[in-house]
Amino acid sequence: MKQPNILIVMTDHQRADTVRPEHPAPTPHAVKLAQEGVTFSQTYCPSPHCCPSRATFHTGLYPSRTGVWNNLNNDMRLSWGLNDGITCFSDELRDAGYDLAFCGKWHVDARRGPNYFGWRNVKVTSVPGDHMGWTWHDYDRPGATAQPETRSPGQILRPGYPPFRLYGTRERDNHDESVTENALRTLPELARGEQPWCLFVGYIGPHDPYFVAQKYLDRVPEELVTLPESYADDLKDKPNIYRRQREQIWGQLSPEEVKDAIRHFWAYCAYLDDQLGLLLDALEATGQADDTLVLYCSDHGDYCGDHGLFAKGIASFTGAYHVPAIVRWPNGIINPSRQINSLVSLADFAPTFRELAGAEQKSASGESLVPFLQDRQPESWREALLGQCNGVELYYSQRWVQTKSWRYIFNGFDFDELYNLESDPHQLTNLSENPDYASTKAELCRTLWKLARAENDATINPYITVGLAPVGPGG
Repeated sequence: MKQPNILIVMTDHQRADTVRPEHPAPTPHAVKLAQEGVTFSQTYCPSPHCCPSRATFHTGLYPSRTGVWNNLNNDMRLSWGLNDGITCFSDELRDAGYDLAFCGKWHVDARRGPNYFGWRNVKVTSVPGDHMGWTWHDYDRPGATAQPETRSPGQILRPGYPPFRLYGTRERDNHDESVTENALRTLPELARGEQPWCLFVGYIGPHDPYFVAQKYLDRVPEELVTLPESYADDLKDKPNIYRRQREQIWGQLSPEEVKDAIRHFWAYCAYLDDQLGLLLDALEATGQADDTLVLYCSDHGDYCGDHGLFAKGIASFTGAYHVPAIVRWPNGIINPSRQINSLVSLADFAPTFRELAGAEQKSASGESLVPFLQDRQPESWREALLGQCNGVELYYSQRWVQTKSWRYIFNGFDFDELYNLESDPHQLTNLSENPDYASTKAELCRTLWKLARAENDATINPYITVGLAPVGPGG
């Protein structure tokens, strides 16, 4: 089998349903790609977070084997990156004679960039040394956590945390357009070489917040957007952290704002589809499209209004786990325009690339998808998928502060607790949600942060789905 060229286009936070032909999000290039190739319609990431899922994609291993569990680029990391001795598929492709180039988001290892694993760095983001989230110094900036007197549409108010707006418009996406520009410059260079090549193009869209140019928003008529069927779920039979996120964070949004956020998310997907179109046109111009395997996928999804939630992380609904995966390879796929409904993991792509390159196969959590590309059923295939999540920046953390009279517990994984030790020494009655004690709770929370700062406690990240304390560290 001739070694194919490989073009990988990976988005961030994109749900699987947004590339379906019947979906209101206008993604004609992805739809055409599926018509010319195959769609793995039941593809799932192992964790609802960038780093562990990307590590799985690049290695073929689950988080328990890569050692990558959460965001590597801040002080709440559970590891610095891939366990010693772990290789990526790019290592094996390099050894098999491939010329590899990397453009865009990495987020696999906080110590070593793509070049350590065989890639040529073209434009790499989320590089070693980056810090995502806030430090205590950020909270010291004047006005850093100032809140408006009234909430504007799409805005989430959180005392003591930086302002956050879930959606809006902007005319240029500097990160992703720069990634495309670098990829378009690199693609012809790779094609002129004598080696087979692999180009990775990693976008950060449609990651929250959903900011897109007005022209993309205009492509999604308001009347097409409806609330998800699960929006009415009161979450009373779910883990409390789910209900807390909805009531404390996303519950600030009216139903109309929820629909507006969904509309912006879909428009963001339309923007990314345009970037895909530019890449496919450039590939066609090289004359090598027939010999190139193109993969369009994402690292994880977004709840996008499901159960009244947005972004990703804890909860474990499929919206954050179900991802798009479309493969086109004119000279390698038998009977294109197929939809494959077998359960597929992001861990399956590294073994697939290794097999197609004739490279050394490594022990992997995943299996090669080559039989499906050749329109044959593997001798055996999984009947169940495993997901692994140790949390995001907030990994079921708990902090407490106690005075002679009061004990307050910040439960990152569930609702908080507040006990009056004078009248309730056995802590039988939780007063945390009693509005009569809101000011007491807020003041105790401020005391907690003061003590935490003295100990350089890292539990201060303001990301919208993890900054859940009633008052943030800057309050």
